[in-house]
Amino acid sequence: MSTRFPELCESCIARSPSLPPNPTPIQMINSAIGVSTQNLKTAQGMVKSILDASSGNHNRSTAAKMCLEVLSYSFRRTELAVDALTHGKIKDARAWMTAAHGYHFECWSVLKYTNDTSLVDKTMAFLNTLIVYSSNALSMMMAYDYFGDNMGSWAPPKTERDGFYGGSRSARKGGLGFKGGFPSNLKVNVTVCKDGKVGCYTTVQAAVNAAPDNEMGRRFVIHIKEGVYEETVRVPFEKKNVVFSGDGMGRTVITGSLNVGQPGMTTYNSATVGVIGDGFMASGLTIQNTAGPDTHQAVAFRSDSDLSIIENCEFIGNQDTLYARSLRQFYKKCRIQGNVDFIFGNSAAIFQDCEILVAPRQVNPEEGENNAITANGRIDPAQTTGFVFQNCLVNGTEDYMKYYYSKPQAHKNFLGRPWKEYSRTVFIQCTFEELIHPDGWMPWSGDFALKTLFYGEYQNSGPGSDVSKRVQWSSQISADHVFLYSVRNFIQGNEWIPTSSLKYQKHKFLGV
Repeated sequence: MSTRFPELCESCIARSPSLPPNPTPIQMINSAIGVSTQNLKTAQGMVKSILDASSGNHNRSTAAKMCLEVLSYSFRRTELAVDALTHGKIKDARAWMTAAHGYHFECWSVLKYTNDTSLVDKTMAFLNTLIVYSSNALSMMMAYDYFGDNMGSWAPPKTERDGFYGGSRSARKGGLGFKGGFPSNLKVNVTVCKDGKVGCYTTVQAAVNAAPDNEMGRRFVIHIKEGVYEETVRVPFEKKNVVFSGDGMGRTVITGSLNVGQPGMTTYNSATVGVIGDGFMASGLTIQNTAGPDTHQAVAFRSDSDLSIIENCEFIGNQDTLYARSLRQFYKKCRIQGNVDFIFGNSAAIFQDCEILVAPRQVNPEEGENNAITANGRIDPAQTTGFVFQNCLVNGTEDYMKYYYSKPQAHKNFLGRPWKEYSRTVFIQCTFEELIHPDGWMPWSGDFALKTLFYGEYQNSGPGSDVSKRVQWSSQISADHVFLYSVRNFIQGNEWIPTSSLKYQKHKFLGV
């Protein structure tokens, strides 16, 4: 079998009443997805029981609500995956099933911190099984993507650490160069302004609420005029193809200060701007979380938006600034600032021509610290996720570099650390200033994930790019394999990222 858990996979498929005697690969995959979906419905019922029994326990109630939310997203993404398989769109199917699988794990992780009853314990055990079922379906989809109907070639998923660079022979098409991004000449639908003029919304959220649900075939463009908007903004699942168009970084500012130090607050909910609706785009604005360096997790921007484009935007925070949580995301010419794990999540995200800046950390930053720029959360070798940085500058803010130059041995900065077991992050043709430690990468805890992660570098430059002292568990990417991480191959960006305003209307929209 082609999965990490073959015994459970074989037993489930053998009992499937929907499979014909000689099933096709697609029928086999759909059967595996069906098993996962049935167990997902059971898991939703169990979590609902936890919520019903937790009226007097705020933390458990919050966890159960969070679980129900992510499991509902999982159900919708699984439906999309099945439809994509039916229409021969295996890359889309893998992306959506990757997200569904991640949401199963996230529900389990949330409950882990409130596991104080037998019901929670029983639900977590069931979720563990659900995670295995969705992993099996995902592995079969990966095998089908690379080996097609030749099921004799199907095998358990391998990664770059195993020497497997799937599709690399054909991946050279288009090369690393890609000129697409935020389209020009978009027609504005509504405007947000601070002066309260007639016909102008005074909050960004009010403008988002005015967007039609499940819009298909066109964008809903919100022009956010210059000003500081102190609010928490949410773009829900039903609000698709929403566009934020600001007047420029530092001029249009959306700001908040929620953080996990506040009672009942989670990392997820701390985001100043949180987006779930697919096809989201933004340009010309700053999104920040001003909670401060001593408040721990405090997100500025969180995104679960598939096929999203963010260009010429600034994200300012400290720990956990940018939560690229799931699905396919493209960031171009952005500025991202923080210190602890400040670019994190389990999306398939490409950062092109961006400026990555380390900011001072702690109340007394002169004492020194260890900072990791990224903390990728990939949990399964068959997931299509990872972070790719191409032609980016990695540096410190002016304030931070003063501390660094005063005591360089005390201020250690690393490209990333493995938040989850199959963490994947690569830097391609980037510029590393001297603040990057010669090791390049740092461990999370002991030897966790060091044998399964993939941390790669290719043709980087600058004083921090010397690879002679890099940790042994990082990799140097060869010219034969680097094209796997292009916009075209890694996030299928040639299918949905506009290359000009004239071609804009021809590109893919999501409206389900």
